[in-house]
Amino acid sequence: MITIGRLADYAGVTVKAVRHYHERGLLPEPGRDSSGYRRYTAEDAVQLIKIRTLAQAGVPLARIKDLLDADPDALAAAVAEIDRDVRDRIAQLRHVRDQLAQLRGGDGLFVSPEVAAHLDDLRRLGVSERQIRLERDGWILMQTASPEDAALWIAEKRELIADPEFRALYLEHDAAYDWPPSDPRLPALADRTRRWFAAHHSRSETRPVHDPAVARLAARTQSGASSPAWDRLAQLMAG
Repeated sequence: MITIGRLADYAGVTVKAVRHYHERGLLPEPGRDSSGYRRYTAEDAVQLIKIRTLAQAGVPLARIKDLLDADPDALAAAVAEIDRDVRDRIAQLRHVRDQLAQLRGGDGLFVSPEVAAHLDDLRRLGVSERQIRLERDGWILMQTASPEDAALWIAEKRELIADPEFRALYLEHDAAYDWPPSDPRLPALADRTRRWFAAHHSRSETRPVHDPAVARLAARTQSGASSPAWDRLAQLMAG
């Protein structure tokens, strides 16, 4: 006959764990001796070691009791099922690790590699982080709801940024965000922008949008997506 402390030592668990297994009905509580202490037998030790082995293998406590009483075939089937669950969890954890690795790389966690490369290009050009954030958030919306449209648009956007004239317009539009709405440079910028777009055909303009709703959502005003100068610029271009 052994005490609870000796039993825990034999099985390699804590006394608290033994008591928890009692509470869960996995290990029957033995009677007490004349001094009021529980006294365990070798059979209790064997049962506790089985419980510990199953628990360490990842078997939920709610299932351990059934497995302790199962016949060999039922035990083998249950273990195979648990093994499949463990493999699924491992795959999920690997996916999480891959996402964390992408997160360390910046925007790659949220957008496609092509969009992430585009945002990196903008940073190298000196585009403001405000504008980069607006672009990134817009691409997140578009590529999530309409990947085909987003793939076409990002390919075209990267071609446009490679064009020196468009690139200069893009950088000036970014800088104009902080201009006063009465800035005399705005009419000239609006005029140059209109002329450029009139002379360049956009492939995506003639292609039906797979999900018009998300296109409208992506174009909707976000925090920092407008300023008095940009509003004035839009009016000038529309006129």
